[in-house]
Amino acid sequence: MPRYLVLNGPNLDLLGEREPDVYGSVTLAHLEEMCRAWGAELGVQIETTQSNHEGALIDMLHDARGAFDGVVFNPAAYTHTSYALHDAIDAIRLPTVEVHISNVAEREEWRKVSVIRPACVHAIYGRGIEGYRWAIRHLFHRAEWPAETIRYADHADGIAEIRRPARPGVHAAVVLLHGGFWRHMWARDTMDGIAVDLARRGYLTANVEYRRLGTGGGWPTTVRDVADAIEAVMGRDDVGPVAVIGHSAGGHLATIARTLGDRSYLPVSLGGVLDLDAAIAEGIGGGAPVDFLGDGDVAAASPVAAVTAGEVIAVHGVDDDRVPISQARAYAAANPDCQLVELTEAGHFEFLERSDPAWLRVVELLDERFPVRSIG
Repeated sequence: MPRYLVLNGPNLDLLGEREPDVYGSVTLAHLEEMCRAWGAELGVQIETTQSNHEGALIDMLHDARGAFDGVVFNPAAYTHTSYALHDAIDAIRLPTVEVHISNVAEREEWRKVSVIRPACVHAIYGRGIEGYRWAIRHLFHRAEWPAETIRYADHADGIAEIRRPARPGVHAAVVLLHGGFWRHMWARDTMDGIAVDLARRGYLTANVEYRRLGTGGGWPTTVRDVADAIEAVMGRDDVGPVAVIGHSAGGHLATIARTLGDRSYLPVSLGGVLDLDAAIAEGIGGGAPVDFLGDGDVAAASPVAAVTAGEVIAVHGVDDDRVPISQARAYAAANPDCQLVELTEAGHFEFLERSDPAWLRVVELLDERFPVRSIG
């Protein structure tokens, strides 16, 4: 059974009391209990500890060698100053995910700097307490089916993680586009689980990162990034037919990217934002569609207004309370080539759980179109 250390730094013993408007009302004891439960969901043993002292944290990291398979670490204020903790993480050679409860990238200037991040395999911030869950999941999935990181563009977010199926040859491929209303605190780690599931089923997967709001993204930059990533995957020698699956805002990107690049792939939207006009009018995503569009033309940026020829699959949960099913219905009404699949008893996030019936229905739809996934 894998074992992960969840390590918390200074002042996190005051969770639930200190600035609850920033850090929430969950106590450290409750957080640690939640981490153990999240680990148990994956068959992972979680050990937790906390210290306010830099040297003690370094000793805990040293002691983790040989005892743990990975570390989830919230260094708190040491994030911004402690090169000693950076060196400790680098020295122990254990995959470590830096995690922060608050959105440190949008607070004081000094909080935006992390001297520890270069030693970590990933960083998660601004997702509240749930960030620890995503960190545990990322460690688990990166070990479960290791990925090769490729670069499709020369900016920091121009990367994708490739997972190949066990069988060699040319494979049907699935490009994965994460959601999060185009905002920078949400990243490709949210698609890790289904990337692994598809690789096991014989698909080559490319889990794509792209520039988001706060990291230089928005219309049309983000869509151009996605089009470039799809083109890079489609140009590989080991790739055959391609589907592009996007969740939430990723569903928007999977669909609209066909207006900028190669149109021969199959877009699959999962709870996607497909009607920007309606999304703006209804305040979906707390105003994120307005921020994403900027001064752009909604007719060019909205899939429902920029329909391209070719099959599209839109899968949507009837009970989705983040992106209403009216988004998918409007798109299907505008595009005669769209297959609308409405799932009862499904909401917004079930698609990210590989054992959930909503995700298994998506797999069925893929398998129908790609019955032969590997050649040679």
